[in-house]
Amino acid sequence: MARRLAEVATYAKVSEATVSRVLNRKPGVSEATRQAVLTALDVLGYERPTQLRVQRSRLAGLVLPELQNPIFPAFAEVVADALSRRGVTPVLCTRTTAGVTEAAYVDMLLDQHVSGMIFFGGQYHEAGADHRHYRLLTERRLPVVLINAAYEDLGFPRVSVDDAHATEQALGHLESLGHDRIGIVLGPADHVPSVRKLAAYRRARAGREELVEHTMFSLEGGLAAGNRLIQRGTTAVVCASDILALGAIRQARRLGLDVPGDLSVVGYDDSALMSCTDPPLTTVRQPIEAMGQAAVTQLMNQIAGNHVSSEELLFEPELVVRGSTAPAAPVRAAVGLSAQ
Repeated sequence: MARRLAEVATYAKVSEATVSRVLNRKPGVSEATRQAVLTALDVLGYERPTQLRVQRSRLAGLVLPELQNPIFPAFAEVVADALSRRGVTPVLCTRTTAGVTEAAYVDMLLDQHVSGMIFFGGQYHEAGADHRHYRLLTERRLPVVLINAAYEDLGFPRVSVDDAHATEQALGHLESLGHDRIGIVLGPADHVPSVRKLAAYRRARAGREELVEHTMFSLEGGLAAGNRLIQRGTTAVVCASDILALGAIRQARRLGLDVPGDLSVVGYDDSALMSCTDPPLTTVRQPIEAMGQAAVTQLMNQIAGNHVSSEELLFEPELVVRGSTAPAAPVRAAVGLSAQ
């Protein structure tokens, strides 16, 4: 018992006497300190508030924005398997448009006494989003890992794809095919991975016309943004997700254009079944397996009480060339049709 009491005190950065007061519901302990001690119990796998004698099965939250984009369930599969192999049960939480918010999921997971959380595609991507629930996790000292670029350094370990290199790979491929009027379809303007891709696009295309469109990450967003770029006479488009790329291809065909004969399209993610689309999609692959394993390793190291740096780990993407890109055709006039 004494060893376990000391373990909890060390993790919570308080004295053993303070831990004892919390466990015995004695006065004289601030709410912040009480929460830090209770979180330490959760992280270390002990029942709260008083039964330190028996360790229970640990839980870890896995928070995703959706499951319709194939990249998210693919990532969830990698992380869930890695957690399970380490004796941790994953709790999958997915946000919906009219459903539970990310902040509400955080509250629910804290109520379930999870030992840690992994976020992929969360609100930390967005400058204008509410970040208070992340600060709550910082105050609780709960182990957390963020996947892909965060708007601000919240003090959590981060595992990301090198967005700049991904953009450079896509642009280099299209330029090698003779394309000059290359557009790019990105997420919202405050979406950090999109901001990084845009900066790389501008560096690579300095001195040439910027052909940039921002939209929501959806098939419909790809349709609309693709249409606007086609109207501006682009011969190739780089998209910030495979779903956006499929939308751009669909719009090109609605306008009577051939892909890749009239318009080359590059996606991003290499989601499941992208080799089975018509045409098979050229895309930049996120190394989901390596990133998922790294995220779980960082989480487990935190749970074990080891220091884990919040410095961002950048993973190299891989260009996968398929059938949606081809040598540039002669310059065509903008298509005089509107989005359908």
